[in-house]
Amino acid sequence: MTVDPVTLEGRTVCLQPLALAHLDALCETGLDEEIWRWNVSPVRTRDEMRAWIEKALRDHAAGSSLPFAILERASGKPAGSTRYLNIDKSNRRVEIGATWIGCRWQRTAVNTEAKYLMLRHAFEALGCIRVEFKTDSLNDRSRKAILRIGAKEEGTLRNHMIASTGRLRHSVYYSIINSEWPAVKAELEKKLDAPRLQGGSA
Repeated sequence: MTVDPVTLEGRTVCLQPLALAHLDALCETGLDEEIWRWNVSPVRTRDEMRAWIEKALRDHAAGSSLPFAILERASGKPAGSTRYLNIDKSNRRVEIGATWIGCRWQRTAVNTEAKYLMLRHAFEALGCIRVEFKTDSLNDRSRKAILRIGAKEEGTLRNHMIASTGRLRHSVYYSIINSEWPAVKAELEKKLDAPRLQGGSA
Protein backbone atom coordinates (compact mmCIF):
# COMPACT_ATOMS: atom_id res chain seq x y z
CA MET A 1 0.00 0.00 0.00
CA THR A 2 1.61 3.24 -1.18
CA VAL A 3 0.12 6.48 0.15
CA ASP A 4 1.48 9.21 -2.10
CA PRO A 5 0.28 12.84 -2.31
CA VAL A 6 -2.77 13.04 -4.55
CA THR A 7 -5.46 15.56 -5.50
CA LEU A 8 -9.01 14.29 -5.03
CA GLU A 9 -11.65 16.03 -7.16
CA GLY A 10 -15.34 16.15 -6.34
CA ARG A 11 -18.25 18.27 -7.50
CA THR A 12 -18.25 20.59 -4.49
CA VAL A 13 -14.72 20.25 -3.16
CA CYS A 14 -11.18 19.56 -4.25
CA LEU A 15 -8.74 18.03 -1.78
CA GLN A 16 -5.21 19.27 -2.44
CA PRO A 17 -2.06 18.13 -0.63
CA LEU A 18 -1.59 20.55 2.26
CA ALA A 19 1.26 23.07 1.90
CA LEU A 20 2.51 26.17 3.70
CA ALA A 21 1.15 28.11 0.71
CA HIS A 22 -2.32 27.48 2.20
CA LEU A 23 -1.43 29.27 5.46
CA ASP A 24 -3.00 32.69 4.88
CA ALA A 25 -6.20 31.31 3.40
CA LEU A 26 -6.58 28.75 6.19
CA CYS A 27 -6.12 31.53 8.73
CA GLU A 28 -8.97 33.45 7.11
CA THR A 29 -11.17 30.38 7.44
CA GLY A 30 -9.97 28.64 10.55
CA LEU A 31 -9.13 31.02 13.41
CA ASP A 32 -12.51 30.60 15.09
CA GLU A 33 -12.70 29.23 18.64
CA GLU A 34 -15.80 27.15 17.91
CA ILE A 35 -13.99 25.16 15.20
CA TRP A 36 -11.37 23.98 17.71
CA ARG A 37 -13.62 23.51 20.73
CA TRP A 38 -13.04 19.75 20.92
CA ASN A 39 -9.46 19.65 19.67
CA VAL A 40 -6.81 18.78 22.23
CA SER A 41 -4.50 21.44 20.72
CA PRO A 42 -6.64 24.39 19.52
CA VAL A 43 -5.39 26.81 16.85
CA ARG A 44 -6.07 30.45 17.72
CA THR A 45 -3.37 32.50 15.97
CA ARG A 46 -1.49 32.65 12.68
CA ASP A 47 1.63 31.31 14.38
CA GLU A 48 -0.33 28.37 15.78
CA MET A 49 -1.83 27.65 12.35
CA ARG A 50 1.65 27.71 10.84
CA ALA A 51 2.90 25.31 13.53
CA TRP A 52 -0.16 23.09 12.92
CA ILE A 53 0.61 22.89 9.18
CA GLU A 54 4.33 22.32 9.79
CA LYS A 55 3.57 19.46 12.19
CA ALA A 56 1.24 17.91 9.58
CA LEU A 57 4.01 18.16 6.97
CA ARG A 58 6.57 16.59 9.31
CA ASP A 59 4.19 13.70 9.98
CA HIS A 60 3.76 13.30 6.23
CA ALA A 61 7.52 13.24 5.71
CA ALA A 62 7.71 10.51 8.36
CA GLY A 63 5.12 8.47 6.45
CA SER A 64 2.44 8.52 9.14
CA SER A 65 -0.05 10.94 7.56
CA LEU A 66 -1.22 12.54 4.32
CA PRO A 67 -2.78 15.99 4.95
CA PHE A 68 -5.10 17.89 2.62
CA ALA A 69 -6.50 21.38 2.24
CA ILE A 70 -10.22 21.22 1.44
CA LEU A 71 -11.00 23.75 -1.28
CA GLU A 72 -14.50 24.85 -2.25
CA ARG A 73 -14.54 24.48 -6.02
CA ALA A 74 -17.01 27.32 -6.68
CA SER A 75 -14.86 29.97 -4.94
CA GLY A 76 -11.45 28.28 -4.82
CA LYS A 77 -11.27 29.17 -1.12
CA PRO A 78 -10.02 26.73 1.51
CA ALA A 79 -12.98 25.49 3.54
CA GLY A 80 -10.85 23.52 6.00
CA SER A 81 -8.44 20.63 6.25
CA THR A 82 -8.40 16.86 6.76
CA ARG A 83 -5.92 14.03 6.52
CA TYR A 84 -5.15 10.34 6.53
CA LEU A 85 -3.59 9.53 9.91
CA ASN A 86 -1.93 6.53 11.53
CA ILE A 87 -1.18 4.98 8.15
CA ASP A 88 -0.52 1.27 8.66
CA LYS A 89 0.69 -0.10 5.34
CA SER A 90 1.31 -3.66 6.49
CA ASN A 91 -2.22 -4.00 7.85
CA ARG A 92 -3.78 -1.89 5.06
CA ARG A 93 -5.60 0.55 7.29
CA VAL A 94 -5.76 4.32 7.73
CA GLU A 95 -7.57 6.77 9.96
CA ILE A 96 -9.42 9.79 8.57
CA GLY A 97 -9.15 12.63 11.04
CA ALA A 98 -7.71 15.99 12.10
CA THR A 99 -10.66 17.36 10.15
CA TRP A 100 -11.92 20.89 10.63
CA ILE A 101 -14.40 22.84 8.50
CA GLY A 102 -14.84 26.62 8.53
CA CYS A 103 -18.10 27.79 10.09
CA ARG A 104 -19.37 29.09 6.74
CA TRP A 105 -19.21 25.57 5.26
CA GLN A 106 -20.48 23.54 8.20
CA ARG A 107 -23.74 21.64 7.60
CA THR A 108 -23.17 21.75 3.83
CA ALA A 109 -21.99 19.12 1.34
CA VAL A 110 -18.32 20.01 1.98
CA ASN A 111 -17.59 17.57 4.81
CA THR A 112 -19.75 14.79 3.34
CA GLU A 113 -18.03 14.94 -0.04
CA ALA A 114 -14.56 15.25 1.49
CA LYS A 115 -15.18 12.07 3.52
CA TYR A 116 -16.62 10.33 0.45
CA LEU A 117 -13.56 11.18 -1.67
CA MET A 118 -11.16 10.00 1.02
CA LEU A 119 -13.06 6.78 1.68
CA ARG A 120 -13.28 6.01 -2.03
CA HIS A 121 -9.56 6.60 -2.48
CA ALA A 122 -8.72 4.53 0.60
CA PHE A 123 -10.77 1.49 -0.41
CA GLU A 124 -10.55 1.65 -4.21
CA ALA A 125 -7.06 3.06 -4.84
CA LEU A 126 -5.05 2.24 -1.72
CA GLY A 127 -6.67 -1.16 -1.14
CA CYS A 128 -7.47 -0.52 2.52
CA ILE A 129 -9.39 -3.15 4.44
CA ARG A 130 -10.27 -0.75 7.26
CA VAL A 131 -10.75 3.01 7.67
CA GLU A 132 -11.16 4.33 11.19
CA PHE A 133 -12.32 7.53 12.86
CA LYS A 134 -12.15 8.82 16.41
CA THR A 135 -13.67 11.76 18.25
CA ASP A 136 -14.08 13.22 21.72
CA SER A 137 -16.78 11.37 23.65
CA LEU A 138 -18.38 14.74 24.52
CA ASN A 139 -18.54 15.89 20.88
CA ASP A 140 -22.10 14.85 20.05
CA ARG A 141 -22.11 16.70 16.74
CA SER A 142 -19.03 14.85 15.47
CA ARG A 143 -20.29 11.51 16.77
CA LYS A 144 -23.57 11.90 14.89
CA ALA A 145 -21.76 13.02 11.72
CA ILE A 146 -19.51 9.93 11.76
CA LEU A 147 -22.51 7.65 12.16
CA ARG A 148 -24.28 9.47 9.31
CA ILE A 149 -21.52 8.61 6.85
CA GLY A 150 -22.01 4.91 7.64
CA ALA A 151 -19.28 4.12 10.19
CA LYS A 152 -19.92 1.71 13.06
CA GLU A 153 -19.12 2.61 16.66
CA GLU A 154 -16.58 0.22 18.18
CA GLY A 155 -15.88 1.48 21.69
CA THR A 156 -14.36 4.14 23.92
CA LEU A 157 -10.73 4.57 24.92
CA ARG A 158 -10.88 6.14 28.37
CA ASN A 159 -8.39 8.85 29.40
CA HIS A 160 -7.06 8.62 25.86
CA MET A 161 -5.70 12.16 25.52
CA ILE A 162 -4.92 15.20 27.65
CA ALA A 163 -6.41 18.42 26.26
CA SER A 164 -4.55 21.74 26.42
CA THR A 165 -6.87 22.67 29.32
CA GLY A 166 -5.77 19.58 31.25
CA ARG A 167 -9.09 17.80 30.73
CA LEU A 168 -8.82 14.05 30.26
CA ARG A 169 -10.45 13.15 26.96
CA HIS A 170 -12.16 9.85 26.28
CA SER A 171 -12.05 8.98 22.54
CA VAL A 172 -14.81 7.05 20.76
CA TYR A 173 -13.62 4.89 17.85
CA TYR A 174 -15.56 4.05 14.68
CA SER A 175 -14.71 2.15 11.51
CA ILE A 176 -15.79 1.14 8.04
CA ILE A 177 -14.35 -2.08 6.63
CA ASN A 178 -13.92 -3.05 3.01
CA SER A 179 -16.89 -5.43 2.89
CA GLU A 180 -19.15 -2.56 4.05
CA TRP A 181 -17.81 0.00 1.59
CA PRO A 182 -20.13 -0.74 -1.39
CA ALA A 183 -23.25 -0.11 0.73
CA VAL A 184 -21.71 2.92 2.46
CA LYS A 185 -20.63 4.31 -0.91
CA ALA A 186 -24.14 3.96 -2.35
CA GLU A 187 -25.67 5.77 0.62
CA LEU A 188 -23.13 8.59 0.48
CA GLU A 189 -23.74 9.05 -3.24
CA LYS A 190 -27.48 9.28 -2.57
CA LYS A 191 -26.84 11.94 0.07
CA LEU A 192 -24.60 13.92 -2.26
CA ASP A 193 -27.24 13.76 -5.00
CA ALA A 194 -29.94 15.10 -2.66
CA PRO A 195 -31.00 18.68 -3.56
CA ARG A 196 -30.53 19.91 0.03
CA LEU A 197 -26.86 18.88 -0.01
CA GLN A 198 -26.28 20.27 -3.49
CA GLY A 199 -27.83 23.51 -2.28
CA GLY A 200 -25.51 23.65 0.70
CA SER A 201 -27.97 23.47 3.59
CA ALA A 202 -27.71 19.93 4.92
